[in-house]
Amino acid sequence: MLRALAVDDERPSLEELLYLLNADPRIGSAEGAGDATEALRRINRALESGPDGPDAIDVVFLDIQMPGLDGLDLARLLTGFARPPLVVFVTAHEDFAVQAFDLKAVDYVLKPVRKERLAEAVRRAAAQRGTTAPEPAPRIPVHEPDPDHIAVELGGVTRFVAVDDITHVEAQGDYARLHTDRGSHLVRIPLSTLEERWRSRGFVRIHRRHLVALRHIGELRLDAGSVSVLIGTEELQVSRRHARELRDLLMRRTTG
Repeated sequence: MLRALAVDDERPSLEELLYLLNADPRIGSAEGAGDATEALRRINRALESGPDGPDAIDVVFLDIQMPGLDGLDLARLLTGFARPPLVVFVTAHEDFAVQAFDLKAVDYVLKPVRKERLAEAVRRAAAQRGTTAPEPAPRIPVHEPDPDHIAVELGGVTRFVAVDDITHVEAQGDYARLHTDRGSHLVRIPLSTLEERWRSRGFVRIHRRHLVALRHIGELRLDAGSVSVLIGTEELQVSRRHARELRDLLMRRTTG
């Protein structure tokens, strides 16, 4: 079974990638690294322990754009090793595919990562490593039961969160974090998609990073030219380009 190392400087992306890798039966173990320098240290340690050592790594799932040493830099360094691990690039950018395959990458997976697409990359890596673990069973897609709920994954269990319970949504890279009074959930849906989907349900963009439910706004605050809203105990900044629209919507809501 494959021993994998996932490398991404964005924590939500790294956690999601590790979750998907650990769910694949061809992956025996999957660990994470927050940058390419840390990954290089682990790979060096793995090579020192040998192909059957406790730190061995068969394949690296590697983001490209990271601060400092980036993914392409790391892949170039690995080409000089006697027995380098395989490399699968996992990135939000299409522009580096030619360079990636010049570096003998096994695959090039675009974010947001789909489970089926990542499974194909794992299959290719397993084929190159000659592993014989069984193919994963096809996943039965889970659909939202109705427009009033959204499906979220929590510890491998699919749960359904009522849209009316969501107070606000925060962008986290290619993902979105849904906030409710009882906690938060990370979903692989861009904030722009949720903005379009829930506009008719009273959600409005107040910032490039935040989408809020008008019904959950407790206060609109004006302070020396800056605008913010209070949702529960959390104060969120409103950008200038969205301030006028928000005030108009709140006025119509209270007088309508």
